[in-house]
Amino acid sequence: MLGFLVRLLPFWVREPLIILVGTVFGVRILYMALVDGEGWVPAVIGAVFLLGAALRVRVVVHALRARRRPTPEADEVTESAPSAPVAPAPVAPAVRRPAEKKPNAFAQAFFAIGLFAVIGGALWIEGKLPEDGTAATGASRPAACRLDEDEKLPGAYRSTPEAVTGADLCRALNRPELPELLGTPTERSVYASGTDNTAPLTDRKVAQPEARVEFETYTVELSATYNQLTVAQYAKLTRYGDGRDARNLTVLGRPALLTSDHMMKIQFDLGSGEGASGPVEQGPLARTLTVAFDGKDRGGSYDLTVWSESGLLPEDSALVDIAEAVLPGITRGTRDQD
Repeated sequence: MLGFLVRLLPFWVREPLIILVGTVFGVRILYMALVDGEGWVPAVIGAVFLLGAALRVRVVVHALRARRRPTPEADEVTESAPSAPVAPAPVAPAVRRPAEKKPNAFAQAFFAIGLFAVIGGALWIEGKLPEDGTAATGASRPAACRLDEDEKLPGAYRSTPEAVTGADLCRALNRPELPELLGTPTERSVYASGTDNTAPLTDRKVAQPEARVEFETYTVELSATYNQLTVAQYAKLTRYGDGRDARNLTVLGRPALLTSDHMMKIQFDLGSGEGASGPVEQGPLARTLTVAFDGKDRGGSYDLTVWSESGLLPEDSALVDIAEAVLPGITRGTRDQD
């Protein structure tokens, strides 16, 4: 379709436009190949663009020379043998026709270049504008939350009217400023999801929605557990285990607890022969901030967990900052619970 529209343009508009586009693309692709180290394939493509532009320049030069060349005069009439005199025919008076104006090749060329510049500038400005129409802040665009809209909510959510869903948690957690809060402002989320789970060992009677947002460095999970266990009771349980990294603190005026634990690593063989199933292994270390639903700690809590495959963990202050930014924004959506 674009080629058909280009062919409809006049010669002195089409050719300069093709030359300009070919030159710009050729120089840009060669720059990527030679300076950015993209390889020899872009170098060949850039050379092809420049060669095509050079051929078009040659065509335009020949056309300009043909326009400037004077038209050959009419051949002289050769003399014939003497013949009988013929009476001259009456000659009609010559009618002077107005000279036809030929299009200005240079004006058309400049018009084509200006048109291309306007189109290119409009596309460049459109690419710089943010989608929401606000001023660009440089924040990374988060990945969209992946949800299973066709899956019905478990019965635990119907019996707990105040329970939020995985979609609600993902919407609150998947924030543009989350990379900056983690200490990796140049990263962008590559995966985000929300699930409507239930707490284990509760016969699917306790709602436990979860949301996950993944970056190149860190993975962040946010869950809500609607049980009767208070943060104070959970802090006592950690004393019976390895509670050396546990810390009691207050977040948003609510009791909170920082703990560390290892993730679980499970390997499955899906029949490809590339791997083998094995027992559950110890995964990377994770840091979890547990925050009560309210200041009175009457049961139930949010769990904010951060880990990385490399074993790196952000500062504890980063988890607190994330909780203070995310938890107030958790609101129940309008998802059907039937």
